[in-house]
Amino acid sequence: MNDGTAIVVYQLFFQMVLGRSFTWVAILKFLVRVSLGAVATGITFGIVSVLWLGYIFNDTVIEIALTLAVSYVAYYTAQEGMDVSGVLTVMTLGMFFSAATRTAFKGESQQSLHHFWEMVAYIANTLIFILSGTVIAQGVLSGNSIFDNHGVSWGYLILLYVYVQVSRAVVVGVLFPFLRYFGYGLDWKEAMILSWSGLRGAVALSLSLSVKRSSGDPAHLSSQTGTLFVFFTGGIVFLTLILNGSTTQFLLHFLGMDRLSAAKRRILEYTKFEMQKKALEAFRDLGEDEELGPADWPTVKRYIKSLGIEGEQVHPYDTSEMGHNHVEMNLQDIRVRLLNGVQAAYWVMLDEGRITESTASILMQSVDEALDKVAHEPLCDWKGLKRNVHFPSYYRVLQGTMLPRKLVTFFIVQRLESACYVCAAFLRAHRTARQQLYDFIALLLFC
Repeated sequence: MNDGTAIVVYQLFFQMVLGRSFTWVAILKFLVRVSLGAVATGITFGIVSVLWLGYIFNDTVIEIALTLAVSYVAYYTAQEGMDVSGVLTVMTLGMFFSAATRTAFKGESQQSLHHFWEMVAYIANTLIFILSGTVIAQGVLSGNSIFDNHGVSWGYLILLYVYVQVSRAVVVGVLFPFLRYFGYGLDWKEAMILSWSGLRGAVALSLSLSVKRSSGDPAHLSSQTGTLFVFFTGGIVFLTLILNGSTTQFLLHFLGMDRLSAAKRRILEYTKFEMQKKALEAFRDLGEDEELGPADWPTVKRYIKSLGIEGEQVHPYDTSEMGHNHVEMNLQDIRVRLLNGVQAAYWVMLDEGRITESTASILMQSVDEALDKVAHEPLCDWKGLKRNVHFPSYYRVLQGTMLPRKLVTFFIVQRLESACYVCAAFLRAHRTARQQLYDFIALLLFC
């Protein structure tokens, strides 16, 4: 969203630089047309894509090809055909995909889609950085006068970097009261990280390359100015990645934000203990393996250090050492663990065909909403489902209208069927997650 907004503002200022004048009314019309038009275009392409995906069953190649083709077609249609923001269009399309097709990609298809777009983003970022470096190197090596004036350009780059950091800190400081009391909340440590970790990357470089491509007109935008745009933008990207990016880890450690909570540390130690126990059990079960034969097990244990601690393991929740204080686990972490188990149960039911994709989307959204409120409220995922299991008031209006009786009955039966699916899946998922949580806590108490 931030990058899309920046690109829209860039388009406005860029047209001003090229000589086009705007009144306040024209500016408002431009922003409304470019932004709202992009949102409408993205939603339109998203609806068409979702309907198309409904006819594709478990075909990873076709699903990936569809997402790729729709993204490019949507961008080209918005940018060239409708004169609205192509980036905002693709962003809206992606958000629509995330909301409406979350359960359309399952299992290997979901993983393949994730890896594909991750690789596409990596390649695109690499190309942008290579092109930017080529343009800067061409300006430096060609003896351009802007780089030979006693290092003035390099000094301006340092000043620009300082200005960017100060301006970001000022913006975060001014908005800190609102960020603290609205949304997820923000403390002063997170505000410091937010100010310092503002890295610049591919979006800024791509915009500077766009300026360079449009330069060459001495009256509005000379070639030297275009080169300076790429130089300053590339310099800021380099400095933020090298200075801010490499020191953020130390800042996190200094502020104590890289430490696990006591409850999470207990869960981690328990997981390591169980993994070690399973490995030792598997090692003992090998014996005279048909494929391995009579292996030299002492030698194997000597090279695999984790197998040499058999008999030395101590359960991380040994009551003889810790007493009963460890049973007072963090309530918030338990809620998160339970809700994650509920969501995992929903995915299992979807993979098994017990619920439909639309029902799964409703259930997943209720868990996401509950996870957002887990620090302030008790378990509330059922609240998000109430509106989907109750009959809206307009159903009574439908019964009193002149619509055919069979049509009204069809709507009512569809609503009842959806509500039954939601309720049954909710009960089954909570029963499964509650049993898993019970087993986990029982192990903590009695191991």
